[in-house]
Amino acid sequence: MYGTVWIVATPLGNLGDFSPRARQTLESADVILAEDTRRAGLLLRMAGIAGKRCVSLHEHNEVARITEVLAMLAQGLQIAVVSDAGTPLIADPGYRLVAACRREGVSVVPVPGPCAPITALMASGLPPYPFVFLGFLPRKGGEARALLGPYAQLSATLVFFERKNRVLPTLELAFEVLGEREFCLARELTKKHEQFINGRLGQLQDFTEELLGEVTVVIGPPEGVAVTPRSEVLDLVRGLIQTGVRPRDAARAVRDRTSGWSVKEIYELIVELNAE
Repeated sequence: MYGTVWIVATPLGNLGDFSPRARQTLESADVILAEDTRRAGLLLRMAGIAGKRCVSLHEHNEVARITEVLAMLAQGLQIAVVSDAGTPLIADPGYRLVAACRREGVSVVPVPGPCAPITALMASGLPPYPFVFLGFLPRKGGEARALLGPYAQLSATLVFFERKNRVLPTLELAFEVLGEREFCLARELTKKHEQFINGRLGQLQDFTEELLGEVTVVIGPPEGVAVTPRSEVLDLVRGLIQTGVRPRDAARAVRDRTSGWSVKEIYELIVELNAE
């Protein structure tokens, strides 16, 4: 008989969020698969759980670990999966392992609990549904644009993780691609210095907050404004291009004078005009 894989959510920072069921599951597990075995060991010590075998499972070794883990499960071992904090698989490793277990008929049981995207949505003041979770945005600007682009006209709240030193450039890029929207930066969730910073993408020049710790970004859906007709946008574009304004600058200028259009969409119109 195969053992069971338990997907265990752990605290984001406040140990009081460690559920009795999560604690019991880790106490009874034979092996704990952890994104970082040192951080898992610290959590176990703080929770008073000793004598557990911790094995690393991260983005660089997950595929290689699958055969080994399936062999453990074939011996009937009970295996718990934890991430550095919060709910495993949510922008963390584990998906490939769970998929392999499902294919092999191995039981996979979720032990729900703290989750950073949901926690941020709860107190952001922005529409909580529908929402789209994007994980970590790509580091390269072009790739981030390509990821955000399809959501420019989608009426959904966007949630993603970002590194503190990249938050402001990312919000500027989001303004270019998505247009004017409300945002909320949720940092140090459940910890002593928890903070929610609300603002608007079009007013980033007023943003002076010094960000510390981990940041979950929430960007609200498009606002209920009338979309400027395409013909009107084209007229504005043609007028600026004829005066010698560079395409990228023209796209930004037209974005500021219209509603419902992103810089990316206007720039694509310019490319189409130049191709004619």
